[in-house]
Amino acid sequence: MPFLADSLARVKPSATMAISDQARNMKAAGHDVISLSAGEPDFDTPDNIKAAAIRAIEAGDTKYTDVSGTPDLKAAVAAKFKRDNGLDYGTDQIIVCTGGKQVLYSALIASINPGDEVVIPAPFWVSYPDMVYLAGGTPVIVDVTAETAFRMTADALEAAITPKTKWLIFNSPSNPSGAAYSRDELKALTDVLMRHPHVWVMTDDMYEHLVYDDFTFATPAQVEPGLYDRTLTVNGVSKAYCMTGWRIGFAAGPVALIKAMSKVQSQSTSNPASISQAAAVEALNGPQDFIAEHNEIFKQRRDLVVSMLNQANGISCLTPEGAFYVYPSCAGCIGKSTPSGNVIENDLDFITELLAAEGVAVVHGEAFGLSPHFRISYATSTEALEDACQRIQRFCGSLK
Repeated sequence: MPFLADSLARVKPSATMAISDQARNMKAAGHDVISLSAGEPDFDTPDNIKAAAIRAIEAGDTKYTDVSGTPDLKAAVAAKFKRDNGLDYGTDQIIVCTGGKQVLYSALIASINPGDEVVIPAPFWVSYPDMVYLAGGTPVIVDVTAETAFRMTADALEAAITPKTKWLIFNSPSNPSGAAYSRDELKALTDVLMRHPHVWVMTDDMYEHLVYDDFTFATPAQVEPGLYDRTLTVNGVSKAYCMTGWRIGFAAGPVALIKAMSKVQSQSTSNPASISQAAAVEALNGPQDFIAEHNEIFKQRRDLVVSMLNQANGISCLTPEGAFYVYPSCAGCIGKSTPSGNVIENDLDFITELLAAEGVAVVHGEAFGLSPHFRISYATSTEALEDACQRIQRFCGSLK
């Protein structure tokens, strides 16, 4: 259609949302479907956070706020970065947006010029490359395989950087693989970045608190203070605080970048919802003990899913350090046929046939930039996970 922008031709709809929508529609039509496609905790928002939102409504806190966030929430974000990451930021270095996705998008829109390159390790969250395209930039994809446990090496990063590189988008723990970088692994990457002062770092730390097995989280500007002035540290309340629908993300970085992002926000969405901001203040400042309780449940689910997937014919699954995803390989199923005679030629075929045969919705690896894999979210009940993994085992066992 000539009326539409040319940039949209390079952009794909979100695969995770598409699969989730398909699973919902099948359920509504009466099909027995277990959806493991959505990256959303199944736990409810904690009561103290909901109560803070109710108090804000009753107090009439329902008006426009400052475009980049309320002073109270910015102060809570600054306190969070100091408490959790040892990073000092003034409130003029902080922006609050309508979810973490808007933080990333606004930063790219505010900084990318035609010809600029953005290095993105794959597997990646599905939206990273498409947001770069929408901003007019060029994604440079670095394949990161199971051989390095889905963690990018310093040599791979070095090889991807060119004079045109503007950003590295970095995500640990990772969506979709759950892989998390130790401090030493992160230091190897930051050493490379210190040799390339024109490259900035956009670090997506949304799964910071969702780590297991005594793993210690670290973020780039914390590991290498020399990167402080060219790092945008992105986080939010969606995952750890079970607030996906509240739509609050935030970031801290250099004042000039934050001002530019605020300008973009002022001419697009304006401020995030005032009620959600009040709830986020309580999330960051209030009790944090429920996070460890949730993590223990997530760890049990992770271990169950990894064990059961590794018992399925043709499936191989690493044990991730964080988030609530696993990213198993289905390479052993490629080239096989279903009982009806359909040949599985790639991971999209695999997940399509799995959904049709067993009613299990997962997301194909191609959407995340690395095949042949698929992503499972284990942020659902243990009973549903066990049932789903039994169905996957049955499906894989039926292939010839």
